[in-house]
Amino acid sequence: MENLFTEMENEARLKNAPLAVRMRPRTLDELVGQTTAVGPGSWLRAAIENDALSSIILYGPAGTGKTSLAHVIAQATRAAFVEVSAIGGTVADLRREIKQAEERLALYGQRTILFVDEIHRFNRSQQDALLHAVEDRVVVLIGATTENPYFEVNSALNSRSRIIELHSLSDEEVGLLLDRALADERGLNGAFQLAPAARDAIVLLAGGDGRAALTTLELASTLAKPSKVHPGKPAVIGLKDVRAASPQRSLPYDKNKDMHYDVISAFIKSMRGSDPDAALYWLARMIDGGEDPKFIARRMLIAASEDVGNADPQALLVAEAAFKSAEVIGYPECRINLAQAAIYLALAPKSNAAEAGIDAALREVRNGPARKVPDHLRDRHRPGSEGYGEYKYPHNYPSGWVPQQYLPDGLERGCFYQPGPRGWEAYRTEYFARDRLDQEGLPKD
Repeated sequence: MENLFTEMENEARLKNAPLAVRMRPRTLDELVGQTTAVGPGSWLRAAIENDALSSIILYGPAGTGKTSLAHVIAQATRAAFVEVSAIGGTVADLRREIKQAEERLALYGQRTILFVDEIHRFNRSQQDALLHAVEDRVVVLIGATTENPYFEVNSALNSRSRIIELHSLSDEEVGLLLDRALADERGLNGAFQLAPAARDAIVLLAGGDGRAALTTLELASTLAKPSKVHPGKPAVIGLKDVRAASPQRSLPYDKNKDMHYDVISAFIKSMRGSDPDAALYWLARMIDGGEDPKFIARRMLIAASEDVGNADPQALLVAEAAFKSAEVIGYPECRINLAQAAIYLALAPKSNAAEAGIDAALREVRNGPARKVPDHLRDRHRPGSEGYGEYKYPHNYPSGWVPQQYLPDGLERGCFYQPGPRGWEAYRTEYFARDRLDQEGLPKD
């Protein structure tokens, strides 16, 4: 039960809190961004406004408003709102809160909203402790996580909750946060002005992270000096103040997490799409994020066969050399080797015939009948092999090739391998087609 003293304590605590905390939205209308998740007409907005919220898991990058949204719900709901730390919280803490929630529900008919930030940090037993309470609606769970809940949260807990994905803020939305913080009495209260170049720099540095933008603004404001020419006017936060407050930009990249998979996927698809600039950009994102160079090189080895194949057989050798450089040299020098290989793969002619061919052959082997080896291809080191029929040795023929059945009965040439129309593969396919027509004495088109 809050009283005058707790209210004064909360005000004192908020006054000394970081700018990002002081500027947390108090209503849905103050929440910046996330119109898909919580905008007009959305399920979540209707559930909050009607105080009919069921369990949800808020999932998205840092600084997108997960905790802010939870606090907006706390302001809007008639339910009791309690928080449990996923970092220091224990099963005993959860059971205590669940027991108190049961008592509120039984004695007063009041629901309890349980907010668990960074819920993915709970181990399996901690997550399991929530299951029955969530299922029976003893508590309404609001879990917040930067990790993909389909991987990091128990499937049973996921199935009892609605997963709401939040997205990084746009540059315009980050700019709106800055403008509000400069003017709002909870923020900088008009004491500072933000130079246009400084504003642009903060937006760029934030990379869609609202909390990061407000933190940079707060740090830069401590470096801005009042004007000597116009005393009493707002101090101007300049570009040099922003650079001093945040000397190095760090784009989001977390090895072995969602961003890791998204960036490597973009890298592979850029090489497949023959865009060397995009390939270099995503490569740089991985290098800057501290990605293992051997992991990058392994993916290029795969791409060399999957996407280039025999349209340019050299691609596999280039990728292999890049892997060797990553293994033997390492950072920072191997970045150049990786870049050379990435550019080569992007510019190389493309063929997926190797992947498509082996996959088609595997489907036949796994799903088709057991096909017999043609007799003339069978091993000759056994009694009775003289009756297997004649095997024609290709090297005994002028072009090193002779018409002969190699596939089992029931399969025809071209059933698996479909050569691409580009590069070495196309050239060799055309050459062999002409040569075989000569051998078989057939007219050429």
